[in-house]
Amino acid sequence: MNLFRSEEHLERWLAGREPGATTSVDTVCALAHAWYADRLDPDWRPHTLEQNQSILRSLGLTGEFWQLGRSSSGGASWGSDLDAASRS
Repeated sequence: MNLFRSEEHLERWLAGREPGATTSVDTVCALAHAWYADRLDPDWRPHTLEQNQSILRSLGLTGEFWQLGRSSSGGASWGSDLDAASRS
């Protein structure tokens, strides 16, 4: 993750390259709160892939980058690997 102070700073850093997924610090903060809010509950269970996808969708994170369970290389993404590992 890279943080930039402005859109202009991001453009300079990219130097003509295509950006990956970009979002605001406010959205990242909202994502962290939604993703981890229940982690300390005594009866916590890992979220399902569908629950996690719903969190992303509720924050407007809907592009290809934000699709869990698949990667651009065609293999499983880290999200699905973590879900499987946390259930075993």
